[in-house]
Amino acid sequence: MRGEFERFTSLLFDSLWETTMKTSRPYSLPAQLSRNIRRVLDYWDRLKRGGNTIPFWDDVNISALPDLSARLMLVDVFVKPERFRFNMVGEQLVERFGESPTGKFADQVELHGILEFFRSQCSATVEASEPTFYRHHRSQGSGDPEEFSRLLLPMWGDGHIGMLLGAIDWR
Repeated sequence: MRGEFERFTSLLFDSLWETTMKTSRPYSLPAQLSRNIRRVLDYWDRLKRGGNTIPFWDDVNISALPDLSARLMLVDVFVKPERFRFNMVGEQLVERFGESPTGKFADQVELHGILEFFRSQCSATVEASEPTFYRHHRSQGSGDPEEFSRLLLPMWGDGHIGMLLGAIDWR
């Protein structure tokens, strides 16, 4: 009887491990996205050339999304060591963050509010070579900032992912 129980629990654990570890990634895209986040993702998809899975960074044009440009950012990606520098940050993002991080590396800025968990999401985006998503839920009665969602999209350049296109949406 004990052998059957051990075999059952082993199969159950293996199945749960495989389901959890192989199908879920940190910062996975949810099935439903806000209208603004969806528009940025669709724009990024349209930038892809031929059969490429990632667009080139020099194809992005923030002015193609004029009504969203104040909520967009471009982040330079450096490798060995991996670092992320704010290249362009929209004015509404600067206002929400409280200061302009433009021109600074993410590890030189105290990341809070709309930029919480930013470095880890950047790393996940580069490692996965695919879009990532983060959603902050306000806790009832807490002093947390409002709910927001952040999308980071990888872009190819100079032989590696050289830039991230980011969008933040809030309620």
